[in-house]
Amino acid sequence: MTQRPEMIRRPNILRSKVGGSFGGIDAAAVARAEEALKTLSSQFGQWLQDEMVKLEAAENAIRSEGYNAQTAEALYFRAHDLKGLGTTYEYPLVTRVAGSLCRLMDDAEHRLNAPWPLIEAHISAIRAIVRDKIQAEDHPVGRELAEALEAEVKAFRT
Repeated sequence: MTQRPEMIRRPNILRSKVGGSFGGIDAAAVARAEEALKTLSSQFGQWLQDEMVKLEAAENAIRSEGYNAQTAEALYFRAHDLKGLGTTYEYPLVTRVAGSLCRLMDDAEHRLNAPWPLIEAHISAIRAIVRDKIQAEDHPVGRELAEALEAEVKAFRT
Protein backbone atom coordinates (compact mmCIF):
# COMPACT_ATOMS: atom_id res chain seq x y z
CA MET A 1 0.00 0.00 0.00
CA THR A 2 1.40 3.39 -0.95
CA GLN A 3 1.10 6.31 1.35
CA ARG A 4 0.01 9.62 0.01
CA PRO A 5 2.15 12.57 0.94
CA GLU A 6 0.61 14.92 3.40
CA MET A 7 0.92 18.66 2.81
CA ILE A 8 1.63 20.66 5.89
CA ARG A 9 0.69 24.28 5.46
CA ARG A 10 2.34 26.75 7.74
CA PRO A 11 0.54 29.99 8.45
CA ASN A 12 1.89 33.07 6.66
CA ILE A 13 2.97 35.32 9.50
CA LEU A 14 4.75 37.84 7.31
CA ARG A 15 1.79 40.23 7.31
CA SER A 16 1.68 40.37 11.06
CA LYS A 17 5.42 41.01 11.21
CA VAL A 18 5.32 43.97 8.79
CA GLY A 19 2.17 45.49 10.12
CA GLY A 20 -0.78 44.12 8.22
CA SER A 21 -1.92 44.64 4.69
CA PHE A 22 0.43 45.08 1.76
CA GLY A 23 -2.24 46.81 -0.32
CA GLY A 24 -1.92 50.40 0.84
CA ILE A 25 1.03 52.52 -0.15
CA ASP A 26 1.29 55.81 1.65
CA ALA A 27 1.58 58.31 -1.21
CA ALA A 28 2.62 61.06 1.18
CA ALA A 29 5.49 58.95 2.51
CA VAL A 30 6.64 58.22 -1.04
CA ALA A 31 6.51 61.94 -1.87
CA ARG A 32 8.53 62.77 1.24
CA ALA A 33 11.13 60.14 0.34
CA GLU A 34 11.41 61.48 -3.22
CA GLU A 35 11.83 65.02 -1.90
CA ALA A 36 14.52 63.89 0.52
CA LEU A 37 16.32 62.13 -2.32
CA LYS A 38 16.19 65.31 -4.43
CA THR A 39 17.70 67.24 -1.54
CA LEU A 40 20.53 64.73 -1.24
CA SER A 41 21.14 64.48 -4.99
CA SER A 42 23.45 67.49 -4.93
CA GLN A 43 25.85 65.36 -2.90
CA PHE A 44 25.77 62.31 -5.21
CA GLY A 45 28.78 63.45 -7.21
CA GLN A 46 30.97 63.76 -4.13
CA TRP A 47 29.73 60.48 -2.71
CA LEU A 48 30.49 58.73 -5.99
CA GLN A 49 33.98 60.23 -5.95
CA ASP A 50 34.42 58.92 -2.41
CA GLU A 51 33.49 55.44 -3.68
CA MET A 52 35.97 55.81 -6.53
CA VAL A 53 38.73 56.62 -4.04
CA LYS A 54 37.89 53.41 -2.18
CA LEU A 55 37.91 51.42 -5.43
CA GLU A 56 41.29 52.84 -6.39
CA ALA A 57 42.65 52.09 -2.91
CA ALA A 58 41.56 48.46 -3.31
CA GLU A 59 43.22 48.34 -6.74
CA ASN A 60 46.41 49.89 -5.36
CA ALA A 61 46.47 47.38 -2.50
CA ILE A 62 46.41 44.57 -5.06
CA ARG A 63 49.25 46.18 -6.99
CA SER A 64 51.38 46.61 -3.86
CA GLU A 65 50.43 43.53 -1.81
CA GLY A 66 49.45 41.15 -4.59
CA TYR A 67 46.19 39.55 -5.54
CA ASN A 68 45.41 37.47 -2.48
CA ALA A 69 42.29 36.48 -0.57
CA GLN A 70 42.28 39.65 1.53
CA THR A 71 42.89 42.15 -1.30
CA ALA A 72 40.49 40.33 -3.62
CA GLU A 73 37.76 40.44 -0.98
CA ALA A 74 38.32 44.17 -0.43
CA LEU A 75 37.99 44.79 -4.17
CA TYR A 76 34.88 42.62 -4.32
CA PHE A 77 33.23 44.66 -1.54
CA ARG A 78 34.08 47.92 -3.34
CA ALA A 79 32.51 46.54 -6.54
CA HIS A 80 29.47 45.36 -4.58
CA ASP A 81 29.03 48.83 -3.05
CA LEU A 82 29.24 50.47 -6.47
CA LYS A 83 26.76 47.98 -7.87
CA GLY A 84 24.29 49.07 -5.23
CA LEU A 85 25.03 52.79 -5.35
CA GLY A 86 25.63 53.53 -9.03
CA THR A 87 22.00 53.91 -10.03
CA THR A 88 21.17 55.79 -6.84
CA TYR A 89 23.95 58.24 -7.69
CA GLU A 90 22.50 58.55 -11.22
CA TYR A 91 25.12 56.35 -12.91
CA PRO A 92 23.29 53.18 -13.98
CA LEU A 93 26.25 52.08 -16.14
CA VAL A 94 28.42 52.03 -13.01
CA THR A 95 25.86 49.69 -11.47
CA ARG A 96 25.93 47.49 -14.56
CA VAL A 97 29.73 47.28 -14.88
CA ALA A 98 30.22 46.84 -11.12
CA GLY A 99 27.58 44.10 -11.25
CA SER A 100 29.57 42.37 -13.97
CA LEU A 101 32.71 42.62 -11.82
CA CYS A 102 30.78 41.16 -8.90
CA ARG A 103 29.65 38.20 -11.04
CA LEU A 104 33.28 37.64 -12.00
CA MET A 105 34.33 37.60 -8.34
CA ASP A 106 31.17 36.31 -6.58
CA ASP A 107 32.46 32.89 -5.61
CA ALA A 108 34.87 33.46 -2.73
CA GLU A 109 36.43 30.01 -3.22
CA HIS A 110 37.34 30.77 -6.84
CA ARG A 111 37.79 34.54 -6.60
CA LEU A 112 41.55 34.29 -7.00
CA ASN A 113 41.08 32.52 -10.34
CA ALA A 114 39.47 35.60 -11.86
CA PRO A 115 41.82 36.94 -14.54
CA TRP A 116 43.45 40.17 -13.42
CA PRO A 117 43.29 41.78 -16.91
CA LEU A 118 39.51 41.34 -16.91
CA ILE A 119 39.27 42.78 -13.40
CA GLU A 120 41.40 45.74 -14.50
CA ALA A 121 39.18 46.26 -17.54
CA HIS A 122 36.14 46.55 -15.26
CA ILE A 123 37.89 49.03 -12.96
CA SER A 124 39.04 51.09 -15.94
CA ALA A 125 35.53 51.07 -17.38
CA ILE A 126 34.02 52.28 -14.11
CA ARG A 127 36.69 54.96 -13.88
CA ALA A 128 35.98 56.12 -17.47
CA ILE A 129 32.20 56.16 -16.94
CA VAL A 130 32.57 58.40 -13.90
CA ARG A 131 35.34 60.56 -15.39
CA ASP A 132 33.38 61.18 -18.59
CA LYS A 133 30.09 61.57 -16.71
CA ILE A 134 28.31 58.90 -18.72
CA GLN A 135 25.04 58.87 -16.87
CA ALA A 136 22.71 57.59 -19.60
CA GLU A 137 22.31 53.83 -19.52
CA ASP A 138 21.78 53.81 -23.29
CA HIS A 139 25.00 55.71 -24.06
CA PRO A 140 26.28 53.84 -27.15
CA VAL A 141 29.92 53.51 -26.10
CA GLY A 142 29.07 52.82 -22.47
CA ARG A 143 26.49 50.19 -23.40
CA GLU A 144 28.90 48.50 -25.82
CA LEU A 145 31.63 48.48 -23.19
CA ALA A 146 29.30 46.97 -20.58
CA GLU A 147 28.11 44.32 -23.04
CA ALA A 148 31.70 43.39 -23.95
CA LEU A 149 32.69 43.03 -20.30
CA GLU A 150 29.59 40.98 -19.51
CA ALA A 151 30.36 38.68 -22.45
CA GLU A 152 33.92 38.16 -21.19
CA VAL A 153 32.66 37.35 -17.69
CA LYS A 154 30.12 34.92 -19.11
CA ALA A 155 32.79 33.20 -21.21
CA PHE A 156 35.10 32.94 -18.20
CA ARG A 157 32.38 31.58 -15.90
CA THR A 158 31.26 28.84 -18.30
